Amino acid sequence: MQRAAYELAFRTLTYQELLEDIMTDSCFYLTRPVPDEQMSLVAVMLCDFQDRKFLPRERQGEEEIIQEVRDVENYLHRFKTKLAASLARCRIKHSLLSIECILPETVKKKQERSKSLPLYAWVNTLKSSLDEVQSVLKSAGLLQAKSIGQLEGQTFCQDPHCGDILVFPTQLKAQLYSTGLLSDHKLILQDKSCSLGPNAVCSLLPEDGDVLMVGSFSGLTVSHTASLIAGKHKSNSNNQPTVYVCVSDCTNSHRAELQLAVSTMGCKNVKLILEVFQSLDGGDKRLQKVRVILLTPKCSMSAVSNPVEFILQENGDMNLLQDLSQGSIAQSKLESLVAQQRKDIDHALKCECTTTCSLPKVLAVVYSTCSSYPEENVEVVNQALQQAKACSDQGGDPKQANFRLSPSTFSFSDCAEAVEAADPFFVLEPSEQSNGCFLAVLYREPEPEVKEAPQETIARANAKGILDKINCKPLTRKEHHGYTSRMKKAAHARTSQPHLSDSIQSKNQQTKDSNSAIVCGHPELTNMRQSSQGKTKARAMQALKNTVSSAFSFSKQERASSSSTSSCSNPENSAPAKSIAPVFNTTTTTPTTPHPASPPATPATPADRPRRAQQEVLKPALLVLPPVHFPNFFPSRQPSRTGFSPSLKSNRWKTPAQLASSSRSSGDLSKNAMGKSRPLF
Repeated sequence: MQRAAYELAFRTLTYQELLEDIMTDSCFYLTRPVPDEQMSLVAVMLCDFQDRKFLPRERQGEEEIIQEVRDVENYLHRFKTKLAASLARCRIKHSLLSIECILPETVKKKQERSKSLPLYAWVNTLKSSLDEVQSVLKSAGLLQAKSIGQLEGQTFCQDPHCGDILVFPTQLKAQLYSTGLLSDHKLILQDKSCSLGPNAVCSLLPEDGDVLMVGSFSGLTVSHTASLIAGKHKSNSNNQPTVYVCVSDCTNSHRAELQLAVSTMGCKNVKLILEVFQSLDGGDKRLQKVRVILLTPKCSMSAVSNPVEFILQENGDMNLLQDLSQGSIAQSKLESLVAQQRKDIDHALKCECTTTCSLPKVLAVVYSTCSSYPEENVEVVNQALQQAKACSDQGGDPKQANFRLSPSTFSFSDCAEAVEAADPFFVLEPSEQSNGCFLAVLYREPEPEVKEAPQETIARANAKGILDKINCKPLTRKEHHGYTSRMKKAAHARTSQPHLSDSIQSKNQQTKDSNSAIVCGHPELTNMRQSSQGKTKARAMQALKNTVSSAFSFSKQERASSSSTSSCSNPENSAPAKSIAPVFNTTTTTPTTPHPASPPATPATPADRPRRAQQEVLKPALLVLPPVHFPNFFPSRQPSRTGFSPSLKSNRWKTPAQLASSSRSSGDLSKNAMGKSRPLF
């Protein structure tokens, strides 16, 4: 009865101008004076009277009798002839084939669409499943079609955009009630434009996120959102996402209806918020896990073909019926609606520029209307994005204003009335298959990941003293290879050092024995040899230290020093010998003689060679003292290659006492040489 009453009132508003002309032309005001407060009642009853072809209304049962209504009905019935004649004259005057022809073109189109609109119903997954509902429908004699265009007679099909919505021809409403699906709340009749928003929210919501609903909606829309989310996270029944509903603009009766609808549908994850949406901020503990906001603000509903049914089901604004009956919305009302929409979406994206973000953890905002005006759709969204960006440029946090338009979550393949897929907005134009709808998804862009270059990382570490101000320039491939080789050879030198010491000791022992044999029997050389041995020992120790240290040092001077060699004369081999230390320039004092002495053999200096890229550990070499030359007492004999040949003939120049003294000296020298022929290390 409520729906019939509002339908009659809306029809009266639609033909208001025609009804006023009929009452004026028939002189109804003059013959039957009616108080001004009852003129609205007269217009409504006259509309119903002409729809019934001016026949008396049939009374239904024991209906309540209202005296005022009975009096107006009697007046109209008595004046019905004049009223019918006035209607005929108006039709002739305006050349109307029917009274519908007097209506504006937009209103006529809506009336034609409303007669053929199919029934949309979503499956309540909290009480049933899609397969179960389809099975019940097929058992009731209904056949499943492939598309909405094939709906004829006893058929139904699945909606191309929302998988949980089934579509039926409008004449099957009574048969659906007979299946028990509607009475058991397993199948819910609701317009498709109200179901697109919940489906978009469900596709965007992460597992650990909640939903906040703001705007004008019914308990059916809240229940649909809650059921979709509960079905998506059915595996985690202990910690399901919560649907918070902002009901600050609802009346007490509307809140009671909403709560009753939610409990009837079996939803247990819905909580009401009594505060105004603009007063909510990120500090509210209830909203810490909110990740998606579903914003369905009050709109003009200009894209709805059956506004009365829609307003009654979705608790819309009844004051819009008068404007909708004329096919357009007054500019003042449209501006008022746009201003409220801007406040809601601005707060959803970002609060005023001087405040912080309302809900900083929100990932997406779904904005949905049933309007065909760009001022309420595209312009509102674009201005909100520009406002958010302007706030960030004025000193706000840019992380809270980086929302962007996300591509639609719905497919356009089966909808000819939809816009192109490249458009970021999802728009359904009003048609004979559905009402119009506008939907936009504003997705927060993730914070960009700052990738720091390696050189910047090293420079920042140097600035903090972490790397002790090392050079940021990396080693080349050749330098890295050389450094690795040197480290391996240095480690090998450390492990082979004991063998190097033994080799030097054995060769020094041989050298000392040979030199002792050379000077044996010559007293005048004993002191000179002892002093030379002392100097040689000290220099050999110093050379060994330099050799060991050179194995672990790679400076330029040490490499140059370690590469030098020395050579000396050898009785068996005159080739120069390598040295592991700088050349020993050991000098000895020779007695002056009137005869010129043979020139000493000078060590051969090797030619300079280019420095090798890889350094090698030098091998030990034999240390040979420079030769000592003595005067030749026999001019007829040439000195040997060693400079002196020990011959027994040299003793004939000595006396027995001198010979004995020389023998003792030789024995002492041999003993000293043997005693001192221990290793130098």
